[in-house]
Amino acid sequence: MTNSDTPWEPPLAGTEVEHLVGALDRLRTTFLWKADGLDAAGLQARIGASSLTLGGLLKHLAAVEDYTFTVKLSGEPIGAPWDAIHDGSDNWEFISAADDTPEQLYALWDGAVERSRARLGAALADGGLDRFAHVSSSDGQHASVRRLVCDLIEEYGRHTGHADLLREAVDGRVGEDPPAGWRPSMSRSRLSS
Repeated sequence: MTNSDTPWEPPLAGTEVEHLVGALDRLRTTFLWKADGLDAAGLQARIGASSLTLGGLLKHLAAVEDYTFTVKLSGEPIGAPWDAIHDGSDNWEFISAADDTPEQLYALWDGAVERSRARLGAALADGGLDRFAHVSSSDGQHASVRRLVCDLIEEYGRHTGHADLLREAVDGRVGEDPPAGWRPSMSRSRLSS
């Protein structure tokens, strides 16, 4: 297989930045493959008593992307649409996602990932992985950009596992990675460039 068949694969031998950003993009792509191409019923399917849905995961990960590379990175307010829709409850993404159309949920996630890529790219150009972020611990120690990327990799790892189980329950789709040549079903490309 060539890289054009699997553009989400991180390099076999690259820099630390290439590996970390590549790992994040691979998880983003695998998550999207699990959530892609579903109607409202598929995006709202649950397993047992859990409130997790693929639609809720799309909305949650979009919010985490924006929060990580806006509030945590630069200290800026999270802004629209999150400032207008968060109701303060712990499961608001999953509760409110039931009222969103598939198009709205995919667009939220797409937009957040695009903004994150741009903000991360700018931060990497301005100090690299060692650059300090705005967020700090109670003793005033600031996180690095490396820490933010690792935190987001962890977040996607956890929720891609959830998405794997949810998607299998919806239509039987299983697998670790999208098949070679896979592209998102929506018209705009969501793969890393």
